[in-house]
Amino acid sequence: MLARKSTRPRRQNSHRADDIKRCPPFLQWVRGRSCLLLDKRGHECRGRVRACHVDYAGDKGVGTKVSDRHAVPMCDGAHAEQTGQLGWGPFEAKWGINALESAADLWRYWLDGTVMGAKWKRAREGEGA
Repeated sequence: MLARKSTRPRRQNSHRADDIKRCPPFLQWVRGRSCLLLDKRGHECRGRVRACHVDYAGDKGVGTKVSDRHAVPMCDGAHAEQTGQLGWGPFEAKWGINALESAADLWRYWLDGTVMGAKWKRAREGEGA
């Protein structure tokens, strides 16, 4: 017989902690960039460009993705190869890229080089004051 506790619905987290990790405007901007592998010999881009999270960035938790600032643009074909076949280490080695470094470069450029990023940054600084 099941214990009474095991039949009750699980209490959901509020997910408020996730709010500081999310930045939908940045993900939208990333999806508008070219695939990270566009210039790589032997790669043929297929499908839409997606904002792919670099999981090994370090702030991933149980049931949560890594922060949006650790996202890079990849076409459906590259994303399928990275997630379904290789994983980040072999994928980066095969294509000669550093996805975490690319994500950091994109994030800095978006914050300081775009109107949308600068606006988001000012709004966040205002929240902390």
